Amino acid sequence: MSEGYSGARHGPLYDMSGLGFTPGDLVVVTGAASGIGKACALGAAKSGLAVAVWDMDAPGAQTTVNEIASNGGTALAVTVDVFDEAQVVRAWDETLALGPCPLLVNNAGPRSVSQGPFAGHLLDAVGSMECVARTWLERCSDVASSMVNISSIAGNLQGSGKTVSAFYPTAKAGIAGLTRHQATRYDGKPRVNAVAPGITITPRIEPMLAMPEMQDMVSRVPVGRLGYPEDMAHAVLFLLSPAAAYINGVLLPVDGGVTQA
Repeated sequence: MSEGYSGARHGPLYDMSGLGFTPGDLVVVTGAASGIGKACALGAAKSGLAVAVWDMDAPGAQTTVNEIASNGGTALAVTVDVFDEAQVVRAWDETLALGPCPLLVNNAGPRSVSQGPFAGHLLDAVGSMECVARTWLERCSDVASSMVNISSIAGNLQGSGKTVSAFYPTAKAGIAGLTRHQATRYDGKPRVNAVAPGITITPRIEPMLAMPEMQDMVSRVPVGRLGYPEDMAHAVLFLLSPAAAYINGVLLPVDGGVTQA
């Protein structure tokens, strides 16, 4: 655990099968080897869905699959770099061998502090989500029912100028715009929404927790703690589910109220 933070890393993960999911339906979760993506994959499996665990970290993806299997769930590990369109196409071919896929959680993206060409990271972050979704709809338009993109409060509700690289809030604002476009372009078939996490305890974030700017932000969270990956997963699964059938094009902040503080 990073110096400067000594709280819990995880919260409870609830069974959300009561939200109307069809047992055994397939969901793809990108970036599911760790963090928010892993929590979404585990939560989806706990709620009765079959899960395709996409990640460029092959051992990490397999660990997620093994954890799902140990709890009686069904999952497949798919090794893929979503920044490479050819790999995305191959990953869908591999995934759809399991059957049609009505659900997608578009989570994978570059690290918020990644250094390098601004335009390249921006293309990776937003372009990869468009590519994954577009390829999905080319293959599954007849069954596609719901997709959730992972955005952030950064760029949408906060500038976050001292804690992340410039591309990151720009990309997250772009993902929110992409979500609104998809929600209206496809007439709700599928429904498309986005979750905007606040500070969430993930392996990527932990090294940043000792930064004074981050500590100041943590101190201003009205609910008195950082977000857990499971908090984000619950919001994602709700928006993904039939219980949210009349919610389309929404950017949902899940931040403990910090953007209102």
